[in-house]
Amino acid sequence: MVDAARARKLADRIQQIVAEMLERRIKDPRLGFVTVTDAKVTGDLRDATVYYTVYGSEGERADTAAALESAKGVIRSEVGRRTGIRHTPSLTFEFDAVMDNARQLDDLLARARAHDEQVARTAEGAEPAGEANPYRVGEELAESDADGDGDEGHSTP
Repeated sequence: MVDAARARKLADRIQQIVAEMLERRIKDPRLGFVTVTDAKVTGDLRDATVYYTVYGSEGERADTAAALESAKGVIRSEVGRRTGIRHTPSLTFEFDAVMDNARQLDDLLARARAHDEQVARTAEGAEPAGEANPYRVGEELAESDADGDGDEGHSTP
C-alpha cells in the first residue's frame, strides 16, 4: 500500500492530464461539453476513477460516455507517459451526478420557500383560538393557591 498523499497527488495529476486530453487531443464528434470534476486512485495505485459532467441532454451524456470508453486506451497511454510511474492505472469513467443533485435540491428548496410564503400569507390576520396567554401567571396563580399548600385549589382527602 502507498500513502494517501501520494495517491491523491497522482489522482490530481490524472485529472489534469485527462482534462487536457479531452480538450486538445480527443476529437471524437460524440464527445460533448465535458468537464472533468474529480479523479480517485485506489491505495495500490492500480485503478483510477475519473468523474465527469456533461452539459446537455441524456442522449449527449450517452454519446460522451461511449466516446470516453473508446478513447480510454489513448488516454491511459498518455497518463502513463506523463506520470512516469511503473504501472499505469486502469481508467474508469464515471458520470458525476453532483450537478443534477444540486439542481434537484434547488427545486426542492424553491418549493419549500413557496409553501412557507403561502403559510405566512394564510397566517397574516389569524388570531389564537383560545386566550392570548393560556398560562396562569402572577395574581391568578396566587388566588387559586390561597390555602398555600401548593396544590392550586385541589384538596386532599
